[in-house]
Amino acid sequence: MKTTLISKENNEAKLKMEFTAEEFDAATDKVYRKNRKDFQIPGFRKGKAPRSIIEKHYGEGLFFEDAINELFGVNYAQALKDNDLDVIDNPKVDFGELAQHKPLIMDITVALSPVVEVKNYKGLDIDQVKEEVTDEEVDKEIESLRKRNARSVVVEREAKEGDTVNFDYAGFIGEEQFEGGTAEKQELKLGSGMFIPGFEDQVQGHKAEDEFDVNVTFPDDYGAEKLAGKDAVFHCKLHEVREEQLPEVNDDFAGDVSEYDTLDELKAHTKEDLQKAKDDQHKNDAQNALVDRLYKENEFDIPDVMVEEEITAGVNELDQQLKYQGMSIDMYLKYLGKDMDALRSEMKEDAHEKVAKRIILKSIAEAEDIEVSEDDLQAELQRLADQYKLDVEKVKENIGESNMGMVKSDIRLKKAMELVYDNAKVKFVEPPAEEEKKEEPEEAPAEEEAPAEEEAPAQEEAPEESSPKRRGGKGAGTR
Repeated sequence: MKTTLISKENNEAKLKMEFTAEEFDAATDKVYRKNRKDFQIPGFRKGKAPRSIIEKHYGEGLFFEDAINELFGVNYAQALKDNDLDVIDNPKVDFGELAQHKPLIMDITVALSPVVEVKNYKGLDIDQVKEEVTDEEVDKEIESLRKRNARSVVVEREAKEGDTVNFDYAGFIGEEQFEGGTAEKQELKLGSGMFIPGFEDQVQGHKAEDEFDVNVTFPDDYGAEKLAGKDAVFHCKLHEVREEQLPEVNDDFAGDVSEYDTLDELKAHTKEDLQKAKDDQHKNDAQNALVDRLYKENEFDIPDVMVEEEITAGVNELDQQLKYQGMSIDMYLKYLGKDMDALRSEMKEDAHEKVAKRIILKSIAEAEDIEVSEDDLQAELQRLADQYKLDVEKVKENIGESNMGMVKSDIRLKKAMELVYDNAKVKFVEPPAEEEKKEEPEEAPAEEEAPAEEEAPAQEEAPEESSPKRRGGKGAGTR
């Protein structure tokens, strides 16, 4: 197969894919062998007729279409990659003469992602917050590290809020034990609110081997309708009470939880890490502000297909988020009282902005001849590996060779953003006062975000179950 780029201008490319007569014949024969089992020709057992006989009955070009699709499907993506074409829509394909023992020639026209002239992307003024990490923030991080390394220790005393208990329970309404209201060796952290109101409070004050009753009333909006609003009693037996014991913050603690030998070293490096995170965040905010300005100051047409593809990507991302929360997108739309068309319409403005910003950065990369080196790619793969705590080879495997071009494209856009930032007039400013932060209105959650679970209707979120858990979910259930 030979590919030739004929032209690349006005956001359109023309290329020619040429297959030899031998390649086209081989593809046609492959299709015949794959499909001959479906043909019943008089005088032959089904699937046993020679290709020439089948073609006499149905025409010489019977297998041409599938053969063309086979060759195109295998080679088109590679042709785009070889010619560095960022295609945004399905190609238009014209064919020359189609015949056995003749070469196959495809003349292909593709629409490309626009490249525009971006005005005034150098020398922009931008304020960037410069904020020093405080000792209080370091202490807070050390305390968080301390809590993550807490030990759970069995104690011989009455349970109190914050303890974790291990216990059995059996639920009754009147004299009848109800289905699903029984569990053995159940773990529950008191004060977590995992069980229905009043339950956890009545477990407090009991110690291991105690047997006692818990009297509660199921909420009116409980997920299992047969229990909603009903009075119930749970016969309980407590097996174990455990409390969290936090390690003492000293040099031994530093050695146990980090690579540092002393607490002072741990604090010093913690401060460095926090400072880097703050600096990176404020730099990222400044970069985003610069791109926001370029978006507002540069107007150009954006192909509808690019916006629609961005909306579809947003819908798919939302669908995945909802699945992690145990919801479907249909349930989510029903909860909001919307249909898919309304959701896509609401996402259109944001999608348009995202696409426009990508076009701006890509156009700057084109104007500045920004390239992505192999070192750039390896550095990004290493960053992803560190972020997700995986080997680089595993990251490459997860991404897949076919998607590596997207990774390179993202790197190129980042380098374009860095160029805009490096050429900006950055003024470092103090962070806003706490009073100013409080006065800023809280940003309303985007409607496409999944609602918090406690806001969703209980009947839609949880199946009918009968435990004392908050939502009637299986076992303890979550909020």
